[in-house]
This record gives sequence, structure tokens and C-alpha cells, in this order.
Amino acid sequence: MSPLEMTRRAFSQVGIGALAWSAVSRSRVLGANDRIRLGFIGVGNRGSQLLDAFLKHEDIEVVALCDVYEPYLDRAQQKLPRKADTTIDFRKVLDRNDVDGVVIATPDHWHAIQTVWACRAGKDVYVEKPLSITVVEGRKMVEAARKYQRIVQVGTHRRSSKLYAQLYELVHSGKIGKVTVSRAYRLSNMYPKGIGKAAPSAPPPGLHWDLWLGPRPERPFQETIAPYKFRWWDLYSSQMANWGVHYLDAIRWLTDELAPSSVCAMGGKFAVDDDRTIPDTMEAVFQFASGRLAIFGQYEASGAPALAQGELELRGTLGAAYIGGRVFEIIPERGGQFQDPRPRMEPIRVEVPAGENDMTVDHARNFLDCMRSRQLPNADVEIGHRSTTCSLIANISLAVGARLEWDAEKERFTNNEEANQMLHYEYRKPWSLD
Repeated sequence: MSPLEMTRRAFSQVGIGALAWSAVSRSRVLGANDRIRLGFIGVGNRGSQLLDAFLKHEDIEVVALCDVYEPYLDRAQQKLPRKADTTIDFRKVLDRNDVDGVVIATPDHWHAIQTVWACRAGKDVYVEKPLSITVVEGRKMVEAARKYQRIVQVGTHRRSSKLYAQLYELVHSGKIGKVTVSRAYRLSNMYPKGIGKAAPSAPPPGLHWDLWLGPRPERPFQETIAPYKFRWWDLYSSQMANWGVHYLDAIRWLTDELAPSSVCAMGGKFAVDDDRTIPDTMEAVFQFASGRLAIFGQYEASGAPALAQGELELRGTLGAAYIGGRVFEIIPERGGQFQDPRPRMEPIRVEVPAGENDMTVDHARNFLDCMRSRQLPNADVEIGHRSTTCSLIANISLAVGARLEWDAEKERFTNNEEANQMLHYEYRKPWSLD
């Protein structure tokens, strides 16, 4: 039977229960001098970048590569100091006794199944953001990590940034006062053609299309979907999740927030004429019970800067903080109407020398260290789930055209049952999280 045929028929023969390995029997205790043996699942765009980052650490060995697009496997193989086994079927990676952990950088709709099954197989997991494509998936991933006692690091790599950590200490100590508004944006002028238009066609050589689709509905291949442009299709991803989760995660961290109490998103396909099923213009406003707003805007018909500087803005009562990849700056606030106009603090500027703030390399290091120590990583799966949830509920708000009230404990909306129906979807058989 071919790997493609196995995708559809193997489960009916062996059953999912046969894949429910014991995490205890399939994992090993890593000694201080043991090399960590990794399998990479998804080695395309971000997966290739992660492979580069992990290879900078001398205590790892890549023993397996997996991708449903075979040219990516060939490219990844060329980066390795010694050849790894290759496969198009991630289950073959999980079934290996010589794999301690997996690095997952597949399209978003695959993250949950692959992470849950990896935990069940006794593998630790580094999984790219967004963690999941539904809120229910994210919670199942957290439950699997806890049940099987696995380390699961989510690829929100700013959590391993020394620069962001310094800003956190300043914000946490009250240096910039009460933060009432935080803002970040995804900016790219894709007008007029965007991702383009394409008719259904045969997949390119080496792309195993049915495996790429996985739990999503069967449909013909289209070159404006894969290998990369799935980011603009709501069945497989979204830019609110792809980019928004980075900044919403940073905002949650810097302001010590767990989850918003409500969200309202607006937008649409206003200018770009392409095959996308997500907006070219969208803005989401999140309100927190503590008394602050977080704003994320996805502007893909306008690329002009939206902030005074940097990639993220925190507006405090004493100062406004702006942070980028290597520097943050705090600009003093002055009293406004009816207030003392003098500066309320001294300006602060912190810069990290070039080459000393590779967040992806540092994030990989943190994951590897936690594989040894069994301590929770910087971007533990619960953290990644909460941040991804922000993006997902924003997409739901846009879909139903309503401001939604969110119960973070029950992970349900309290004012819109139609929105609750969008917290998960029915997988195409034979795929399952069970």
C-alpha cells in the first residue's frame, strides 16, 4: 500500500487504538551528555528556518525529516552534517524509538493532531504558532501535554527574547504606569493582485495533496493554496493568527493578562482582488477586565507605518513603550488637559548588540534545556493556547459580525451561541484527536 493510500485506509484496518503508544515506554531520560535526537515534521518555509536554528546547537542530532512536499525534504537533507531518514508520513517519525522530540512546522490545520499524537508517543514537541486552528484543539493539546508529561514549546519566540524580558520587568514594576492601550499591526500593501488567482489543477510533482489536506475537506489542488499561500485561506490559517498571535502573546506577557473578556473585530476584502478567503483589511479590539485594550490590525492594502517606531506599542499613564527586534524605547508622558505638563519620567532606551538577539535560536535552546530539566518552557503549551485563542476568537467575531463576550475559564462565549459553534469543526475521516 502506498503512503497516500494509507492516509485513507490504514486506520480502518489497524484502528486508532493501535497508535496510542505508551508515553512512558516510548521516551527516555536524557543524561547531561546525551545528544537530543529530533525529528522535523514540516521543513518548508518556517520549518527550514527552524532547522537552521536548531542546527546551531551542538547537542542535537536530526534523525528524521518529514514533509508532504518532497523537494523540501531534499533541500533540508542538504543542510545536515549527516543524512537523516526521510518520509512523507509523520506517523513514521512518531513510531521511531530513536526520536526524543519533534519540531512541527506544518500548516496550522495539522498542528493539533500531530502534537497530540506526538505527546501520546512519548515525544516532546516544539510546535510553531499559531498553536491550533480552533480553540477546542488548543485545549486538547494542553491536556495531552499534561497527561503524557511532555514538554511542549510553542513558537512564539519573543518569549525567549532578553530584550522583551527587560521591558517586562519595567512594565511589571509600574515604570510606565497603568497600560491602557497596546497596539501592533501586520502591514503589507498587497494591492492589487495579492496572492493571485489560479484554477484547480494537478498538484506539482512530489506534493502529496491528500496528506496536505489532512482533516480538512477534500478538494482539488490550487497553486494559490500550497505550498505556502495557505496563510490567506481560512480553512488552513489566517493572518490574524499567523501574525497576531506573536504580538497578542507579547501583550499578554508584558501586561500580565490571561485572556480578554470581550473582542470585537471588523474588516473585509476591500481592495485586493485575489483568491483569498480572509480579509485584506481587519482590526480586532480586545478588552480586558483589568481595564485595558489590546488592538491588532491586519492591513494588507496599506503598508505605511502605523506606529511611531518599533513593532509593538504599550501606552502607559507615565510613558509609552515601543519595542522592535533589537531596541526598545520609553518616551515620557506629559500631563494633558487640566494636568501638570512636565514629563512624568525620564526617557529610557535599551539596545541589544547585533547578533545577540536571535530569538529563534534562543527559543530552540530553551526547548532543548527543558527537555533535559523537565521544567516548563518559556512558551509552554498553555501560554501558546491562551495567546492563539485571542486570534481565533477575533476571527469568529468577524465571521458572526458581533462583539463577543468571552468566558476564559469555560472557554466559551456567553452572548452568542452561533459563535460557540465555531470553536471546533468536524474532521475529515479518518483523522481524529482521540
